[in-house]
Amino acid sequence: MKKPTLKAPKLKAPGLSAVKGGSRTGQSLLAGAAVLGLVFGIAELRAPASPTAGAGGQRTTTQVERTSLVCPMPLQGAVGTTNLTLFSPEGGTGGAGTGLLADVTPDNVLAAQNPVRPPAAPSGDPSGQPSGQPSGQASGQPSGQPSGQASGQPSGSAAKGGPPVLDSRITLAKPGVPATGPAANNSDAGGAFAIATGNLAPGFTVTQTTSTEGIASLSGVRCAPSGTSFWFAGASTVNDRSDYVTLVNADSLPAVVDLRLYGDKGLIDNDLATGIAIAPGTSQSYALNGYSKGQVADLAVHVVARSGRVGVGLHARDGSKGADWLEPSVDPAPTVTVPGIPSDVTTAHLVVATDSPDDADLKVQLSGKNGWFTPAGKESIHVKAGMTATLDFQFTADTRDGASAIRLTPSDPAHAAPVVAGLRVDRENKGKTESAWLAGGAPVGPRASIADNRGGQTALMLTATDTDAKVRVTSSAGASGGTPATKEVSVAAGTTVSVDGLDPAGVNGPYAITVETLSGGPVLAARQLSIGVKDVPTFTTQQLRDDHATVQVPHVAGDPGVVLK
Repeated sequence: MKKPTLKAPKLKAPGLSAVKGGSRTGQSLLAGAAVLGLVFGIAELRAPASPTAGAGGQRTTTQVERTSLVCPMPLQGAVGTTNLTLFSPEGGTGGAGTGLLADVTPDNVLAAQNPVRPPAAPSGDPSGQPSGQPSGQASGQPSGQPSGQASGQPSGSAAKGGPPVLDSRITLAKPGVPATGPAANNSDAGGAFAIATGNLAPGFTVTQTTSTEGIASLSGVRCAPSGTSFWFAGASTVNDRSDYVTLVNADSLPAVVDLRLYGDKGLIDNDLATGIAIAPGTSQSYALNGYSKGQVADLAVHVVARSGRVGVGLHARDGSKGADWLEPSVDPAPTVTVPGIPSDVTTAHLVVATDSPDDADLKVQLSGKNGWFTPAGKESIHVKAGMTATLDFQFTADTRDGASAIRLTPSDPAHAAPVVAGLRVDRENKGKTESAWLAGGAPVGPRASIADNRGGQTALMLTATDTDAKVRVTSSAGASGGTPATKEVSVAAGTTVSVDGLDPAGVNGPYAITVETLSGGPVLAARQLSIGVKDVPTFTTQQLRDDHATVQVPHVAGDPGVVLK
């Protein structure tokens, strides 16, 4: 039974005339003491909150209630098709939530600050879907406004002076089944943002995939939360390379961003790369060759938000040799593992960078069928302070067997400098080349998911770094049908395993893959999507990273003494 809250009776502080024999000062002190006694008495009589699990300074674990992600602008100046796929794994608790994706515009960003609700159905349409479109389909034509500008005149109630209405492009109906739809198809379209609440928030993920024409290529990227620091290793401004950074402000506050470029001679000083202002609800793209002061073959790019937050992407295009989004690297660390090297690539180009004031001497290892091994002639790499360094690999049957990963560790653990790493891998067929850019990764943790996998075109690579591990791999139903499938996979320490038979039975439309760590590890995972176009082995590779579906919440107890502090 809940304890009643006892309230002190309303009492007047004793008047000065009631304190006999006391001086005015003494009477004031006694009056003040009486008032404090009343306040303190109320604190003491108020029953404290009931103790819960995690009392005594411990923490409790609870699921996240809202997840927000930002997707970069669709490819600039390229003709092709961009699709976005949303997914939340089953298992989320709580009430039915809302999942949606919308274009980044000032009105949409402002509307998203309010509690997210399903968009209202048009008059006469009881379906509840946006703009009369079915779930997972585009809600209408893009605005056609230039990148970085407001998307157009306010719509809905905003045009009438009311609060802005969130105009969603794709709606996710329930956990366990993806929703997919096209991105804005004009060449100057802005970025997008996605929000999931309730039982859709834990593990919510979005993947953006573009198939381009002209030079056949496939570009894929995981949409990620807005942040203040992003690292990319492997950019370039030489020859036919066309690399650019996209900055998307999906918040209601302005952001100020610096682009820090590191080359083989150190940090490139350029005032134009500092203090870049990104207004709320806008997107901008910046070609790197405008900031590198000449051609630089191997760049590491650190995007830092001085104020506000942004979503960041970096896309690379190397003439007719391929194109893709660079995978963002984990934050600098003394040990870095780059997972997801496909079994059929023959060459790879490693770029390592450090912003440390100390040099980094690193031991190089590849994962093999019997564990980590040192490749002959590629035993180590030396990275000077504040610079980049490179290493090239030629893969043959003698150097590795199947999919692989690269691990960099300090040659001397007592002198370890933090580094970031990126790896370009090339597939060749009939003289045609396609490229993808991998990066230093993070373990999948308890669970991680990736959306937009396709029947007969998907490969999953798992690497156990330190100890043997066992994981559970679940393939969801497709966006338009299919039966989910689950299997357990064992991964020996220092090896990379390619998982076969991923496609769910009767799959129709893109599906999602979820990896859960059951024992051992840590485990790093990467998904490869391959779609052949005109004999070109087009592919893209993205990592699966811990979905952080739960958070630690400290136990809070009442402290009556706070009124005396």
